[in-house]
Amino acid sequence: TLDGLTKHFDGIPAVDGLSLELGRGRILALLGPSGSGKTTTLRMLGGFEAPDAGVLRVEGQDVTPLPPQQRKFGMVFQHYALFPHLDVRGNVAFGLEMQGLGAAERDARVAQALALVDLAGLGGRRVDQLSGGQQQRVALARALAPEPRVLLLDEPLSNLDPTLRERTRRELRALIHRIGITTVFVTHDQEDAFDLADEVAVLHRGRLMQLGTPEQLYESPADAFVAGFVGRASRLSVNVEETGADHAWVRVGTHRMRVAARSQAPSGPALLVARPEAWQLGAPEGAALAGVVLERRTTGALVFLTVEVAEGQVVEVSTAPPAAREGDRVGLSPNGRGVHLFRPGPA
Repeated sequence: TLDGLTKHFDGIPAVDGLSLELGRGRILALLGPSGSGKTTTLRMLGGFEAPDAGVLRVEGQDVTPLPPQQRKFGMVFQHYALFPHLDVRGNVAFGLEMQGLGAAERDARVAQALALVDLAGLGGRRVDQLSGGQQQRVALARALAPEPRVLLLDEPLSNLDPTLRERTRRELRALIHRIGITTVFVTHDQEDAFDLADEVAVLHRGRLMQLGTPEQLYESPADAFVAGFVGRASRLSVNVEETGADHAWVRVGTHRMRVAARSQAPSGPALLVARPEAWQLGAPEGAALAGVVLERRTTGALVFLTVEVAEGQVVEVSTAPPAAREGDRVGLSPNGRGVHLFRPGPA
């Protein structure tokens, strides 16, 4: 339980009254842009930074005043912090030696930790002989060997190439769930957060903007920042003219259209945030919006079009190939999903 955790640097809040709870065995991602407070939060959890205010409890115990070695937390640093002069076994055993365990128990714990991360038999290998994914697993085994009650991961996949990163995400999630250890990890990468985490805490300027499952954050964002930060989205300045229980009539430039969205702005100026898949592409005649394709990009299975629908206002649309070309005039109509209306204001 994080209860009002606060940390200032030079009078500026890096973390501002952060409160949330994480259940036993769950995986929580701290997700946010640079400067959002996620790394400072992780360092306060690990005991490497003291909060200016607030309390951290684990199973009801206040661990806020405890130093890192007394918290029984495992930590995997962004660059792994492996010792190049030690072999794999020596790296994993390092923390156990600091605990003063006997040789027999230490060897058993090392063997168990290496087996957990599928590195059994590689104890004698030098760390510089390992791949990036294997080095990450050595760092993970070192963190798990002391049998921590909470595992902390700082950007655990940032050093891996895209192909290895995707595979390692799946393996890491399966491993953490198999062990059943409560885990908190920091990332700025939404794919990492969505693939690995059971719950995601979106942070912005030190504040918790929303806590929820990846599906909740994507489908029901709490505000314009979360809607724009999580996934792909376009932002349009609109004017709300009428509202219903589950829809609103809005005006975009000279166009008036009905959107399936609950409006946080009952009437007047509003911000419409729409996912690329929220639009049906068609002919401009009779469509809710009409515009010109400014840019076309393909990812293979999908084509992404950037369409100017009003002066200075553009939306991104995803559609299956073949699709319109740059310079074509097209029509767009909301298809009933992926549109959100918020009061206008700073992101």
